[in-house]
Amino acid sequence: MVEVVAALIWDKGRFMICQRPAHKARGLLWEFVGGKVEPGETKAQALVRECREELDVTVTVRDEYMNLTHVYPDITVHLTLFNAAIASGTPQLLEHADLKWITPGEIPQYDFCPADEEILRRLIAEN
Repeated sequence: MVEVVAALIWDKGRFMICQRPAHKARGLLWEFVGGKVEPGETKAQALVRECREELDVTVTVRDEYMNLTHVYPDITVHLTLFNAAIASGTPQLLEHADLKWITPGEIPQYDFCPADEEILRRLIAEN
């Protein structure tokens, strides 16, 4: 099982989603910014690093929003989604194909990675 972290970043009633690059597994599907936890890192450290690598921003990691395990055909991930905020920087597309700020009501307009479906249901229910 692979430990993965992701950020739920809100701004004025909208949250950030990122589109995976076409050449990667689950290419062009939408997801929360984040990635794998490397050996020796805490989950919070991994999330700060991933946001810097993927978006060139520094984030403040807050509380855990949700965690789940998802089995894909090629990998099993334990995903921890944290509430987070951009502390400095403006998001840049260093790795993703696109980036959007959406409301929970707009979730059905996007094709997300299957691991995010339970999170998305909770976001819709709460908002």
